Amino acid sequence: MSISGVLFAQKIDNTASFRNIEKESYFRFHYDNDYFAATDENYTQGYSFELVLPSLEKNPVNYVFFKPKESTTKYGLAIEHIGYTPNDYVSEAIQYGDRPFSSAIMLKSFTIATNFSRKTRISQILSLGLIGSGAFGKEMQVGIHEVTGNKIPGGWDNQIKNDVVFNYRIDFEKQLFNLNNTFDLQAQTTLQLGTLFTNASIGFNGRLGLFNSAFSSLQNKRKFQIYVYAQPILSVIGYDATLQGGLFNDKSPYTIASRGIERFTTQYNYGVVVKTKTLYFEYTRSAITKEFKSGSAAKWGGIRIGFTF
Repeated sequence: MSISGVLFAQKIDNTASFRNIEKESYFRFHYDNDYFAATDENYTQGYSFELVLPSLEKNPVNYVFFKPKESTTKYGLAIEHIGYTPNDYVSEAIQYGDRPFSSAIMLKSFTIATNFSRKTRISQILSLGLIGSGAFGKEMQVGIHEVTGNKIPGGWDNQIKNDVVFNYRIDFEKQLFNLNNTFDLQAQTTLQLGTLFTNASIGFNGRLGLFNSAFSSLQNKRKFQIYVYAQPILSVIGYDATLQGGLFNDKSPYTIASRGIERFTTQYNYGVVVKTKTLYFEYTRSAITKEFKSGSAAKWGGIRIGFTF
């Protein structure tokens, strides 16, 4: 198992409607690892701590977000950490032709605005953080491997060098169909701009099971929900600092050149969610086509645990 410390091209997505929690106050923890998919390269680990509270409306960052009219809005903060390794993470030598070591840590401010009459949902996220050794990807992976008795990573000295993360992301969802809250289908689109990820995505997501609609304000809702979901996505990639290095620091010992980046990727996410009135559980799996020309497709899995208060 490889552990180090990301969405469409960003792997952790907490704002999709199939992950909706009805309450205005909740906490949720998310953890990804390629171990769930029996692989050991590319996107190797990610985690986030997510907090949503009405009082976070006072967060000054929210003033840079536009405010959709006639919408009900949730306000949140999250801490996110993501990490990548090449296939041979033990060797101290640069793995030319493979992915560079990289990790990033971010503080994310976000809003989720739902228009119940139009069945639309707009999420906005502003991420501030750091990519590079300051994100302690090496210390985390080495420490956990020592505790678990796994092979010790040797290539982190070749990781992407320190640089600033400043990213804006906006997601739009529109419900296309809902059959008695047992099957639904949504269209979605995403745009990311910044120093970590610049890309655009389109796709769909759908659920099958017993659930409450994220696009309805009706109070007569199920207290127990269980459903499966699927989410195919097509992305156009402009920039990926986890492969190409930061925008301002060009001292990284190894990066993937712009001509080596795959400009189109497809990703498929699926999973199962169980919710009660106060608890949230999810198991998710993901697969993505290769993100650079000399690379390979990748798979990973994850769990989410949350509670309302």
